[in-house]
Amino acid sequence: MEHRTISLADQVFENLENDILSGKYARGELLTESKLSQSMGVSRTPIREALRRLSQEHIIEESGKGSVVVGITESDLEDIFFIRKKIEPTAAALAAQSRTDEQIEYLREAVEFQEFYLGKKDADKIKSMDSRFHETIYRMSGSNVLSDVLIPLHKKIQKYRRASISNKSRAQASVKEHRDIFEAIAAGDAEKAKELVEKHLENAYNHMFNKE
Repeated sequence: MEHRTISLADQVFENLENDILSGKYARGELLTESKLSQSMGVSRTPIREALRRLSQEHIIEESGKGSVVVGITESDLEDIFFIRKKIEPTAAALAAQSRTDEQIEYLREAVEFQEFYLGKKDADKIKSMDSRFHETIYRMSGSNVLSDVLIPLHKKIQKYRRASISNKSRAQASVKEHRDIFEAIAAGDAEKAKELVEKHLENAYNHMFNKE
């Protein structure tokens, strides 16, 4: 649906961000320009730029010896869900109102791939299609502001999403919820899409915080 060319600096940033948010680098781990330059096979310049951007996102903190991994805390997770629950249902409602045939097919594929990978018990692929599903809805809303807010928030909780998806019963429920949300959006039922996303987020929140 969308194709873009990204610079080396952007690639380094995205790779480092993904490694931190997925848990490859643990909270408290020290990252240095020289270590990262060697492991990623690039010069220090894009590494330095990536670390600056990650610091601005509060994913790392600068210390006298390098950058210390902060990652996403439980408090951050609470805040992220609070924001998502406030605005993501609106994005779904807008998506139902402004959907195109091409967007619906792209969203359908994300659901069908999730259902396929659920049968294969492939948590990584399910998570990948989970990202595609939600990010497609954000873009379908037609609001750049909503997309710019929601896409980074959804990405930041990927470590927690993978843990949730690795739970068989929650994975099955989540994929079923996605199927229902898709059907509502495809039918142009904005109110139902909004209600289903509200329930989906509440279920995800309750599972992550063991409130079920």
